Amino acid sequence: MKQENERQDGQAEELNSKEERDSIRESGELTLSHRIQLLTVIGEIEGHECLPGNSKTTKYEHVLPKLAAIEDSSEVDGLLILLNTVGGDVEAGLAIAEMIASVSKPTVSLVLGGSHSIGVPIAVSTDYSFIVKTGTMVIHPVRMNGTVIGAPQTYDYFRQMQNRILGFISDHSGAKRERLEELMLDTGMLTKDLGTILVGEDAVREGLINEVGGISHAMRKLYSMIQKEKERTENS
Repeated sequence: MKQENERQDGQAEELNSKEERDSIRESGELTLSHRIQLLTVIGEIEGHECLPGNSKTTKYEHVLPKLAAIEDSSEVDGLLILLNTVGGDVEAGLAIAEMIASVSKPTVSLVLGGSHSIGVPIAVSTDYSFIVKTGTMVIHPVRMNGTVIGAPQTYDYFRQMQNRILGFISDHSGAKRERLEELMLDTGMLTKDLGTILVGEDAVREGLINEVGGISHAMRKLYSMIQKEKERTENS
């Protein structure tokens, strides 16, 4: 009987391990201890069109339902987001950022290799944000692939999209909108392009990110926020 129970326990552990591996492979998410959900935003953020199969992507149709499930789950107390993204589809990136910002549970983000372009709004959408010393954030104007019609309406559309991005970043970080526009239109840093690269402490100095730190800092901050949220709930 004891051997049978041990065999069943082993099978259950193997099944759980397989489910975790599949979850990481498909959507880059994992449930950590202390009821914390881990979500990764990596590679290029994929929008309505599928990217080549050899590209590392974050699919918004995977991320949005997962965020909804996290908000609805009584078994999740906090959300940790790891970012290493080159950016990607603007609409998809803003949708993910808005979804994260509306999660009622404590949220913390950590920028690792980089969080560029539309990855910037996602990085600042959490309650608290970290960036490693060598992490980078690139702020630049909206780009568009394919045919572009040379008409005033096209310019207005680009301007409207940039205003949406700038507005979200300034609303969810300590960076001023005017300063963000200066960084976005800087001509002296990026070769053959406009924009600014912010490395580690530069991102903190500009008010985009709260603090320079690594995974231990991010986890410790999230634990603290979860504890404060529990105390607030108990006292209310």
